[in-house]
Amino acid sequence: MKKHLEIKHLKIVEQMIFVLLLAVIVPTTVSAFIVNNINQHAVRNELQYSALSITESIASNLESFAESGQDELKQIITSLRHIPSDFEKEIYLKDIKKTSNFISELYLVSKNETDKYEKWEDYSKLNKEEKNIEIFQKIDDTRAVMAIVDVNVFDRQIFNIYKKDDRQIYILGKENKLVAAHNYNEKDFEKIIQVLPHNLVPDKAQLFGKIKNQPMAYFKITDPDTTVIVNTTHHITKTTINTARSKIIMALCLSALFIIFVVGLYTYYLYINVRQLFKAIMAMSKGNYKRKIRLLTSVFTPHEMVFLAQEFNSMADEINNTYRQLRHTNKELKRMDEFRSNLIDTVSHEFRTPLTSIKGYTSRLQRQDIELDEETVQKSLKIIKNQTDRLSRMVEDLLVIPDIEGAKLNLNLQNVNLSDSVNDAILSTKHKAQRELIVDIPDDFPDVIADTDRLEQVIINLIENAYKYSYEDTPIYVKALLSDNQAVLKITNSYDYIPPEKLNKLFGKFIRIDDKTTRTTRGTGLGLFIVKGLVLAMNGSIELESTKDNTFGVVVKLPIA
Repeated sequence: MKKHLEIKHLKIVEQMIFVLLLAVIVPTTVSAFIVNNINQHAVRNELQYSALSITESIASNLESFAESGQDELKQIITSLRHIPSDFEKEIYLKDIKKTSNFISELYLVSKNETDKYEKWEDYSKLNKEEKNIEIFQKIDDTRAVMAIVDVNVFDRQIFNIYKKDDRQIYILGKENKLVAAHNYNEKDFEKIIQVLPHNLVPDKAQLFGKIKNQPMAYFKITDPDTTVIVNTTHHITKTTINTARSKIIMALCLSALFIIFVVGLYTYYLYINVRQLFKAIMAMSKGNYKRKIRLLTSVFTPHEMVFLAQEFNSMADEINNTYRQLRHTNKELKRMDEFRSNLIDTVSHEFRTPLTSIKGYTSRLQRQDIELDEETVQKSLKIIKNQTDRLSRMVEDLLVIPDIEGAKLNLNLQNVNLSDSVNDAILSTKHKAQRELIVDIPDDFPDVIADTDRLEQVIINLIENAYKYSYEDTPIYVKALLSDNQAVLKITNSYDYIPPEKLNKLFGKFIRIDDKTTRTTRGTGLGLFIVKGLVLAMNGSIELESTKDNTFGVVVKLPIA
């Protein structure tokens, strides 16, 4: 049950996308709806206002046109009253018609000819059937003047300023008969007549119709009996409201896309940095303490993230340093443990033999039940002394190891005669074996810079190794020469070929040529390790050589004085 109730946690990038879409799409949609309604309402009001204005303007022009016709007709009548004969009056009217810009017909009528008109008085009338405007005015009780104005002339003067306007303008005469029109459309005209109110409010522009976005307006003129209608077509609505709506929506959509792009780019940029943080944490949890956070830094990188990355990297450095120290300490402990094991093994094997000899000969000398001759006593004492010296050298070797490893050797470097040091070393080791030792050192060989005691210790260890690890009845060679302003001491003997990969390993601690389980020689395995440490401390160098003709050599180079 709990598994079904658990809330699925989205990833950061999924949450960012969700929040981004929610923060952009919802406000954009609401804004588009509000702005569209405001714009639609404003444009609708503008269309209504312009429709009313046009109807008033045309009605005013129509009235002015009628008044100017009436005024011109009055002037004609005034002139006619001063002309005595009808014949002269007819000639005068013909002359006026020729010079007039808008009167197409002008003639006299008598009272008995006016039955087709409403009444015997001044008036103007739009005549649809004849496509003209009739202006009637009395001269006296028996005579009147009738002026006919061509509708085409009327159209040019009334609709001239609206010829580029897409609105439909209709001028109706009596009984809603169409007299003049601008952008005439039969279907639209029929619809307008159907929705036109029966009782029109005179002398005032009024809106009518049920389509708000296509306002229609009329203006009822009483003299002449005319109605002006202005219709806002669907094309105008589409051009103004619908096009504006589309542009608004398009602009908002483009703005939303731009916001999404910019915020999305910033979010992606931020997400990369957050992933760097996650990767660094995961790497550290798996033991990779060298991993650092590498941010894409710029002015848009949050200060908190930069600070967090710096603190994390500092923490990683501290942990890595501590880990390296701990690993180094573990290696040291392992090395010390190995040294301890080797030391115990060496002591148990190498110290036992001389101690046994010392103990055995000491017990012989202490016996009271037998009488020992002087030769036996001296021989026993000599063996005890030799074994004691051996123990002393092994102890000295063990004690010098920490100084070599810690580079704490106290040396007294001075000019030393190499030939004397070799002779002293041979005297200290000549009792080890009855072996031929060939020394080749020139009498004028220059002094070397070394510590006298340590140099002698080096030569003793090398000669003893040559004694131990060489064939019986083979000579040992000690030779000195000069090379590259250095003194070269070379000690060679005959021994089995040692491969190069094993040769340098002989400088390690407790390393012996023979196998540990089948030892044929005695020793701690520290000789070459100590020799190398002492030579390097005296600013020299040491190398091992082994050839396939069974020649083994040690080459020691020391600076000359």
